[in-house]
This record gives sequence, structure tokens and C-alpha cells, in this order.
Amino acid sequence: MSQETPARSSTLKHELRTPLNHILGYCEMSIEEAQDQKQDAFIPDLQRIHAAGRQLLAVVDNLFDPSKSGAEPSEAFLHHEVRTPLNQIIGYAEMLQEEASDRRQDAFISDFQKIHHAARQLLELIVTKLIPGRKEELGEPGAVTTFLRRTPAGTASFVPEAGEIIFPTEPGCLLVVDDNELNRDMLARRLERLGHQVICAENGREALEKIRATPFDLVLLDIMMPVMNGHEVLEQLKADPALRALPVIVLSASDESQNVIRCIQMGAEDHLRKPFDPVLLQARINACLEKKRFRDREVSYLRQIQEEKQRSDELLYIILPRDVAAELKATNAVKPRRFNNVAVLFCDIVGFTEFSERHAPEEILPHLQSLVQSFEQLATRHELEKIKTIGDAFMATAGLLAPLENPALNAVRCGLDMVTAARDLPPHWEVRVGVHVGPVIAGVVGRKKYQYDVWGDTVNTAARMEEAATAGSVCVNAETWEALRACCRGQSHGRIPVKGKGEMEIFTIHEANLGI
Repeated sequence: MSQETPARSSTLKHELRTPLNHILGYCEMSIEEAQDQKQDAFIPDLQRIHAAGRQLLAVVDNLFDPSKSGAEPSEAFLHHEVRTPLNQIIGYAEMLQEEASDRRQDAFISDFQKIHHAARQLLELIVTKLIPGRKEELGEPGAVTTFLRRTPAGTASFVPEAGEIIFPTEPGCLLVVDDNELNRDMLARRLERLGHQVICAENGREALEKIRATPFDLVLLDIMMPVMNGHEVLEQLKADPALRALPVIVLSASDESQNVIRCIQMGAEDHLRKPFDPVLLQARINACLEKKRFRDREVSYLRQIQEEKQRSDELLYIILPRDVAAELKATNAVKPRRFNNVAVLFCDIVGFTEFSERHAPEEILPHLQSLVQSFEQLATRHELEKIKTIGDAFMATAGLLAPLENPALNAVRCGLDMVTAARDLPPHWEVRVGVHVGPVIAGVVGRKKYQYDVWGDTVNTAARMEEAATAGSVCVNAETWEALRACCRGQSHGRIPVKGKGEMEIFTIHEANLGI
């Protein structure tokens, strides 16, 4: 502009002032008409347009003041001193047309459209004549449509001849970040008309504070701001694992390609220049919100899958020992293994069949549940692994999955405590316990219902010891007694016949704490 001749400069000044005069003139007439017809709702926005128009007029007069320096204005100056108030004029003019249509005040619509048309003309002049070599996608003057209609998909779109507002089916919680109060107000009101919940911040630092305190669905972010600019906000958002998925649309008066590229590279979902096309803005917002909803659903599904997996693992750990469950998960099978020094314990309720014949199942089951839970706790305390329950019988092992110095001693101590627990708990049952130590084979049987089990002569002998025991006692054979005699007090019952085993010397254990 420094190379303009005085005549050319005067012509350009006239070209710029003409649409400005139209904006101010129609705005002043509309204020008067609104006052006369008591349509006070229009007046605040008209006053904002008028103030922005006067601000633009002062900038234009200053640019072409012969007494000022002939230096060409910078693009940054034109963006902030010219386009910011111009964006506000365009935005408020669009909202006034929507408001007039809603209120069925058709007489105002024509003048509001003229204000909007003049602002678009002024924008085109500024871009084409004050910023040499710049071409922007301005569209035809007046092409930015202003009203809303229902589309087949149920979304909202802007058309000039309709007047019904259709809210989005899934509105979001949006944060508008802009240091200009009118920009915030204008954008927030437009978004609220679309059904969104809108919160505003006037700088980047305030935006980050609100983002960390409120779960937003989308951020509409200005770049040029004091305290903390938009680039710094993007940088902090994307560096925070808890916030990096939050979508951001940058709204800026600058559309330099390097600025756009930088915003996208920093993680912004999109970049729109001011003044924005309402149709395009709404489409981008809807796309971002839908994308976030898909991402939120994906995160929710993954969380549910993880929770289900955790519940499945917990159930598997209840059914199987933890190491066995881990092997089954890793290989889909459990290799049978031989263990040489394992104590097997069987505990059975004396007279349970007769008791069951005299009591209803609903009465029996709570007592049985309480007793088994107590046995499970005792098994854990004495480092035994519960294998299974068979009716009223409880089976456990010592030294199977974790080596013990004397597995038989652990099992006998647990058996003595089981006798005491059964007597103390209602209905004060008597139990008998059999223990035997020796080699076993352990593994998982079944496919549909897994069960970890042990097999071998040691298991059979332990079961026979339980059958040979009297009520309230723990019984072992002579072989197991040899592993216990140094630390237990017991009594031999001599050799007695044992099913499938012939005659065996049987011992009843009375105490298992000697020498401790």
C-alpha cells in the first residue's frame, strides 16, 4: 500500500468505506426500528455490530491518513485489527437473522441480510486489495447461509429460507477459548442454539484449568491469546495422557498454511479460519463429536472386556490354584505332574446322612456353607491347598504347589483345628479326619468344567484313614506316624483291617504342637 498513488489510495479508501457505511447505516436504522416496535431483544447485538463497525472505520481512516507513515500494514495487524471486528459483524448478523426468523419478525430480516452482505463485501475487499497475493475461499457474498432446517439425517444445517431450529441428537459439552469477549459470546450463543452446553475461557491457562476440572467433548481454540496461546495449550494437552484424546478445533483469523500445518501436527482435529462458515463449522463439530463418541465407546468396550477378563481370571483362580490357572491360560492345557512328598487330607461330617434326612435342604445348606468357609480359612492358615468338596467331605493337600518341611504335620494341625471348628459352629457337628503322605499325580481333568485333582495310592490311603477315624479325631497310618512322632502325641489302635489295604496299624493324633 506504500506504493499506492494518492488517487488510487483515495479510491481504495472509498471502496472500503462504502460497505462500512452500509453496515453502520442499516445498523442504526435497525436499532431505531427495534426501539419503535419494542423488539428489544435485537438491540444488544445491533449495538455490538455498530461498535465493531465504528472500530473498523477508525482503522480504515488511520490506514489512509496522509500524515501517517507510508509503511504497509502487516498481515498480523490486518488479522487482529480488521478481521476480528469484521468477524463479529458477520457472526452477529447471522444470529440476528436467525433470531428474527424465530420471532417471525420478517420486516427486520432484510436489513440484517444487508448488514451481513456488506460485511462479506468488506472482507473480500480487505483480502483481495489489502493483502497482496492472498486468495481465500470467500465464496459468493451472502453465500454463508443463516438459518436452520431439518435434514433427513436429523442434523441441523443452515439455509436462508427456513426458520426452524433443529438441535443435534447428541449435543456435547464444548469449551470456547478466545481472548475476545465478543468472539466468545458470539460463538457460544451459536453453539447453544444448536443444543450444546458451552463454557468459555479467555486464555490458554484458564482453558487448561477448566479442561482438568470438567469432562469436555470438544475444545474450540483460538491461537493468538495473551497469558498462554493456542499452540501452548495444544502442546500441554497432547503431552498429558489423560487429555490427549480430547478433540480440538482451531478457529483463527490467520489461515497461513504454515500455521494450519503446525496446528494439525500438534494434534488439532481441524483448523477453520474466521469468519467461519456456520454450515462448515457445524459439520466439523458434528464430525469431531461423533469421532469422540466412537472413541469413548471403544474405550468403554475395552474396559468392559478387561473387567470381564478380570472376573473370568478371578473365577478361574477360585476353581484352580493360581499357578495352574496361569499355565492353563498360557497353553490351554495343564501338564500332569508327579509330586513325591504330599500330604492328603480328607475331612467328613459324622452322621451327615441321618442329619439330612431330618432337616430340609434350605436349613442344611447355610450350616454346610459356614463350615466349609471355616475349613477354607484353616487350610490357608496351615498352608494347605483346597482341592474340592464332595458332598459333606472336604479334601486338601499340603506340599503340593509349595514345598513344606513336613507336609504331614501341616495337614494334621489343620485337621485338629477342623475338629474344633466343627464343634464350635452350629449345628455343632462332629467330623473325622484322615491324613496320609506320599507321592501323587496332579493335573486338570475335563474340558467344559475344569477341576484340578490328585490321584494315586496316597489319595486312596488318606480316604481310608478318614473312614477308619472315630468322631472328633485325626487318623494316620504307621508310615505317616513316623513323620509325626517327634512333634505329635498320638495313640496306636493296633493293626486293623482297612478296605483294599489289608491290615494296617492306625494312630489317632491327640496333639500336634510338641517341640514348637
